Amino acid sequence: MNNLLTLLEEKKIQLNADKTRVLNSSGKKTQVIPLIHQRVLSIKGPETEKFLQGQLSCDVNNAFKTGSSLGSHCNIKGHMLSLFRLLKAGSEEAWLRMSQDIFESATANLQKYMIFSKAEAQAISHTISGIGLVGPGAQTLIERWFGNSPSETNSIISLSNGLIVRVPGDRFEIWMDDDAVTEIVRQLPEEVGIGSTNDWILSEIDAGIPDLRAETQEAFIPQMTNFQVFAGISFTKGCYTGQEIITRLQHRGQLKKPMYLAEVSTDQEPQVGETISAPNKPNAGRVVLSAQCGENRYRILAVIVKNLAEEGALSLHNQAVELKTLPYTLDPKLFLPK
Repeated sequence: MNNLLTLLEEKKIQLNADKTRVLNSSGKKTQVIPLIHQRVLSIKGPETEKFLQGQLSCDVNNAFKTGSSLGSHCNIKGHMLSLFRLLKAGSEEAWLRMSQDIFESATANLQKYMIFSKAEAQAISHTISGIGLVGPGAQTLIERWFGNSPSETNSIISLSNGLIVRVPGDRFEIWMDDDAVTEIVRQLPEEVGIGSTNDWILSEIDAGIPDLRAETQEAFIPQMTNFQVFAGISFTKGCYTGQEIITRLQHRGQLKKPMYLAEVSTDQEPQVGETISAPNKPNAGRVVLSAQCGENRYRILAVIVKNLAEEGALSLHNQAVELKTLPYTLDPKLFLPK
């Protein structure tokens, strides 16, 4: 167990049994959230950038210039094996931050292609810890601690012992040596609280950002999760695993199942991978992410058959699913036959 987890227990912060979720929230407007539901894989070596460019859906060359990007690793049929945030950790090193429950399989899938490349994969979550910052005081807090903050989404500030990245929704992630992150959490200002894992996932949902869990591995082509909105797919960089299917859908196909933002009232928490029903169609969609947003109220991201979503009458746990407005607009050309 790393020092961050030890500190959380000392502070009487409630964790789940396997210590991968913070269960209670301070409820304060500005919160620091331990990202213990995620793990980090380091890809390091003189051919790191070249290797990842030939495997991932995003433009890794561009990500190395800006500092960060969402990305995915797909199978040959274009379905996502893993989804992550790529972070430039050095001229020859990238960190892939992803959900802990897909970490082992995601690592194994990348390593299959790494045999003839001068790059190596290593799990570093025993030495690197992460926190997310949300709320109106997040940027001020970053500037108080480090003197500056990343100015643009996907930009980073490199530190001697880690990095800071600005992510959609005016939020930040800090990934640093475990000792340094632990010290930050130990000395939080009084007006800043420790938030829950649910708080962080809810902020991801509010930003319309998908994620992948074990239940949804190989379930979605990237465009089905609106991944193109975040430059998580490059249609110009050339070949990568699954590229033919993904590009064909973009330029010659018709997207019939995009991702929607929705809410549902239910006394049973929606689970990732659960099906959403429509009249005479029990498999109208699947839950991508879910977070509680009120008493017996949940906000979700879900991939749903477009014409069924537009007709309404969607349900989950026999309760009405109410579609909400995403914080971005999808290109209508995606839904037209070519």
